[in-house]
Amino acid sequence: MSACHCGSGKAYAACCGRLHAGDSSAATAEALMRSRYSAYVLGLEPYLLATWHPSTRPASLDLAADTATRWLGLDVKRQQVQDEAHATVEFVARYRIGGRGHRLHEISRFVREDGRWFYVDGVVSGS
Repeated sequence: MSACHCGSGKAYAACCGRLHAGDSSAATAEALMRSRYSAYVLGLEPYLLATWHPSTRPASLDLAADTATRWLGLDVKRQQVQDEAHATVEFVARYRIGGRGHRLHEISRFVREDGRWFYVDGVVSGS
């Protein structure tokens, strides 16, 4: 069994795979963020769009055209719960394009509606 891309240490099928398959929904904003990272690794555009809040969701991501990005790892720095419907997750995602390494350091905002967490938006840090 292969390890989940999100860095949880669990097998993919027992971690983000359940969410990607629609068998369950993310219990926390951090779990949703981890599943979204794994979805980027696997090119699961429908999942990413479905978990993006409608108020900020783009029409498409065109992940199929992005063959140059290779995701390398995820480090969740912290999750902060404001209340039962709002949370932020700070993370660093490492990736490579054309042999050159990059880091995406973001503080993402999430909202919970009708029992489901959604990604709203994020602020990218310079580090």
